[in-house]
Amino acid sequence: MADTVVKVEGLSKKYRIRQGEHASYQTLREALPKALHSFFHPFKAAREAEEDFWALKDVSFEIKRGECVGIIGRNGAGKSTLLKILSRITEPTTGRIELRGRVGSLLEVGTGFHAELTGRENIYLNGTILGMTKKELDRKFDEIVAFSEIEKFLDTPVKRYSSGMYIRLAFAVAANLDPEILIVDEVLAVGDAQFQKKCLGKMSDVALKEGKTVLFVSHNMGAVKKLCQRGILLEKGMKKIEGEIATVLDEYAGHVVAEKGFTPFKIKEIDVLVEKVSLNEESGGLVVPFKPLKIDIELDAVRDIGKVGIGIMISNDDTSGMVFFSNTKTIKNMDVTIKKGKNKVSCLIHNLNLCSGQYWLGFCVDIPYVKFYCYELALLSFDISEGLIEPGSLATLPGYGHVYLDHEWRM
Repeated sequence: MADTVVKVEGLSKKYRIRQGEHASYQTLREALPKALHSFFHPFKAAREAEEDFWALKDVSFEIKRGECVGIIGRNGAGKSTLLKILSRITEPTTGRIELRGRVGSLLEVGTGFHAELTGRENIYLNGTILGMTKKELDRKFDEIVAFSEIEKFLDTPVKRYSSGMYIRLAFAVAANLDPEILIVDEVLAVGDAQFQKKCLGKMSDVALKEGKTVLFVSHNMGAVKKLCQRGILLEKGMKKIEGEIATVLDEYAGHVVAEKGFTPFKIKEIDVLVEKVSLNEESGGLVVPFKPLKIDIELDAVRDIGKVGIGIMISNDDTSGMVFFSNTKTIKNMDVTIKKGKNKVSCLIHNLNLCSGQYWLGFCVDIPYVKFYCYELALLSFDISEGLIEPGSLATLPGYGHVYLDHEWRM
């Protein structure tokens, strides 16, 4: 149809992945026997060393002009792969895509920037890469600079910019491209709250006032619900559901809630296995309101990974986030270095002021303010029983919120 600007048919993407430890992390003693084994058993070694991984499998959908569509799903569901294919960064293995109109994309911090060039020079470089002419850039230059709020550093090489400044400039260029289709990944998560709000407002204007199309990937369900009218839920590379955003978010929340216990998983980008997450293990896993809660996370890494941020989220039963804390966002910031081999990271909440109900524990690993390696909304669930709360307390009554704040009244 004439109003369809994105049409995807049978889209699949296959990667060939290697098994076992990466050669650069092996000692000579470890590498020699494997090399001899590969020499005498070449076909067996090849089969053992590689396997096919389908990041996307037979995905089809259509998006009309002026729609703002949220792409949601757990880590590894294929969201970023889909956006990279739509942005023509990578090619699909099978399937067909039709894009009608100019595409502006914002996928990773600093994409399309040259570190040695100034902010002014990178506006022209990045704009040219995105398909803008010099006349367009000249006409929109002041608007781009004003939106990015980096006038003071415009003639400074971007290698001296913070990650937040990178994002400001990159989004300002992409948003002022006048794209018919704007593609935005989770990259906005590294910006400060005020700039995130500004960017969401701009994307809303692009879709609602200018009639352009927006594809938005985010783990922030509140932002997705506020910005998008429709949603697509991906699961293990396949489309699980497509429809009104409220329906898709309910399906996603229900799917997460259905997965009760913790299942070990691997953060592929940094080769870290999350082996175990436990709550109050010393006291048999009992979670008691208004008492301490100790969270233990056990990791197994194939190499050292320096200065990462580890975040904990607590959400209510519909996975609406309530509490977030991290080793990099506290009064006493602590550097965390994941060492090669077994690691155990613990977080102690001194007073768990939660009312009765079911809750979810989430988990993320990132380079602070730069990039998320992992963002799992619900690793495991836990319940706070009414029987553990003092009888007669408002904390036992439904409809009075989730978090209890210690307070007193005076007159």
